[in-house]
Amino acid sequence: MYVPLMGFSNFMVYYWMSRYLESTWFIWVSQMNHIPMNIDYDKNKDWVSTQLHATCNVNQSLFNDWFTGHLNFQIEHHLFPTMPRHNYWKAAPLVKALCDKHGIEYKSKTLLGAFVDILHSLKESGEHWLEAYLHG
Repeated sequence: MYVPLMGFSNFMVYYWMSRYLESTWFIWVSQMNHIPMNIDYDKNKDWVSTQLHATCNVNQSLFNDWFTGHLNFQIEHHLFPTMPRHNYWKAAPLVKALCDKHGIEYKSKTLLGAFVDILHSLKESGEHWLEAYLHG
């Protein structure tokens, strides 16, 4: 459809650029709520506690909700996977109250803090691989 308007080569540049941006955005958004969570070993916890231990939220704001497509509510996403994403903010106070009642940590961090956590995790992973490569 767009090829006649801009030519095949320009179409391919725009197509692959949009795919690159989409993929990069998706990886950052999906990983910011899971890295670095301490989930190395099964501690025989119940399902809800395991979900809360394996994920965290990114603080709510209009920008964060828009930028992440409401996936900044990753705890609620794991607990209620079929709930429409735009309703997670409604469930969040109820989940937080349940966590407080049962003494379970409800983790939430800033968007910048989440991105920094990803960079630290990548650096740590790279150091492990370098060590294995050089001395393995």
